[in-house]
Amino acid sequence: MPATPTQRRTELAGYLRSRRARITPEAVGMPPGLRRRTPGLRREEVAQLAGVGVTWYTWLEQGRPINASVQVLDAVARVLQLDAIERDHLYRLAGVPFVPEPVSDEEAVGRDVQAILDALDPLPAAVYNARYDVQATNPTYRLLWPLTSRVPRRERNLLYKLFTVPECCSTFVNSRDELPWMVAQLRRSYGRHVGEPDWERFVRSLIDVSPQFAQLWASGDVAAPGSRVKVYRHLAVGLVNMASNSLAIDGMAEHRIVVYTPVAEEDRQQIERLRGIDDPVVGCAVHGRPVSVALAEKDGPAGGAGTVRAAAEPR
Repeated sequence: MPATPTQRRTELAGYLRSRRARITPEAVGMPPGLRRRTPGLRREEVAQLAGVGVTWYTWLEQGRPINASVQVLDAVARVLQLDAIERDHLYRLAGVPFVPEPVSDEEAVGRDVQAILDALDPLPAAVYNARYDVQATNPTYRLLWPLTSRVPRRERNLLYKLFTVPECCSTFVNSRDELPWMVAQLRRSYGRHVGEPDWERFVRSLIDVSPQFAQLWASGDVAAPGSRVKVYRHLAVGLVNMASNSLAIDGMAEHRIVVYTPVAEEDRQQIERLRGIDDPVVGCAVHGRPVSVALAEKDGPAGGAGTVRAAAEPR
């Protein structure tokens, strides 16, 4: 006999409590604090880190009959550091279909779209969603902008990279023109997602870490995608001017292929020169280091602490 909704909610409540108890504050970057009466995180800490209401999360752990969306369960699963099997179990208990997180570009966008990206090479090309998450790329894109394409998927967000990199290490030359336009695009997309926990948490995180983003966001400006010219600076080859064009993808709402075309023959030659360098340097002349070193730092004990000086990558 299948479990009743009450039985599933009771099992879900106990499962969440057990997963919460095994996560220490240090594991999520929080101070341990004093006089903690229970092991692991407190309910309010899970709610805060997941970007959900404390009352809502408390009711979820108490087995009350409330609805949980995919986005909210994703956020809770990330805080509780659930692996794929544990997430599957969480979704089943909550009565929500589980869709595994893609681990490769082809899984994220499908074989046909990935084939299009690869066929466009040596033109840099990528798939972005409405929030500027980098979903898939081709080889030249990964060479030009490794720190938003060759890192864990959770770190592949273009806007977060652009607004958190130090100005000296920024490779985006015409950012004063392009960043307001990009934020205006984000604002337009946000209108379809107001109130969704993932979107609200993403916008709040950018407001918290970047006064520049906060100011642009507060302007309320909106814009639609269109052809733009991006000016990119690389230590090895100098300036590269590229026109960006967006292409819609059938069956993938709010996703687009963005292709970068050299503006002049000199720009095409600059890209070819860069393609011939095995381990190019990213960053500024003072803080720059080879891509292999930058990526190794992200995988090392610091867990990404060394990425503060990473090169920003213009789109």
